[in-house]
Amino acid sequence: MTDDAARTNDTIQSLVRGLAVIRAFDAEHPELTLSEVARRADITRAAAGRFLRTLEELGYVRPSTGSGTGSAVGRTFALTPRVLELGFSYLSALSIPEIVQPHLERLSREVDESVSAAVLDGGDIVYIARVPTRRIMSVRITIGTRFPAFATSMGRVLLAGLPDAARDELLAASVLPSLTERTVTDTTELRAELDRVRAQGWSLVDGELEQGLRSVAVPLRDRRGDVVAAVNVSTSATRDSVEHVLERHLPALSQTAAAIDAELRLV
Repeated sequence: MTDDAARTNDTIQSLVRGLAVIRAFDAEHPELTLSEVARRADITRAAAGRFLRTLEELGYVRPSTGSGTGSAVGRTFALTPRVLELGFSYLSALSIPEIVQPHLERLSREVDESVSAAVLDGGDIVYIARVPTRRIMSVRITIGTRFPAFATSMGRVLLAGLPDAARDELLAASVLPSLTERTVTDTTELRAELDRVRAQGWSLVDGELEQGLRSVAVPLRDRRGDVVAAVNVSTSATRDSVEHVLERHLPALSQTAAAIDAELRLV
């Protein structure tokens, strides 16, 4: 083996063992002695001592309260909150679509319907993630597709998430065409509907964007609690009743949104 190969192998093994030391701590084992770390990480006591001293110097491990100082032997150790940096760097680099997509895929399998995520851009929603199961609209929806927010379930939860003044200003500046015979275009009626959406936490739109299209949406919130996106389940009015959408799809959608929110709070 060449010197370079030997160094590469040594570096990889050191990283593996160092990560094993960190993973040795968990909810059931928040504090460990050197011997316990060695056993749980499957390394020698000498190696465990070296890794613990290094992690302590870097601020990822601290001696437990009352364990004293000096030799690692006989002391107990615990992780510090700084270990969160190891995952935060990854999470903070993710965009909302990357976080949302795997959740949408699971939701689509659960409800066997098309699911999407969108953000608000002026008076429109813009699709940022989607898992289609069947063609339910006359137009093909792809990432970047735009629809008027006022006539969509995702648009209404996004509009409802705005401060009242910003919402009213946006509605006043928007063209509100009658897209179907069901489309709500009266601003007073729309404001009342958005108030209901804000209070109940979800929006159901039935045939207002396109005849026969029924969808339910809920908001996604960041760590400050601000609405930053929306997710929905879309279906055909001939296949799913309103009652079925609310009784089956809405709970699954809400659970998915809660799981996404938990990840968004980390970025």
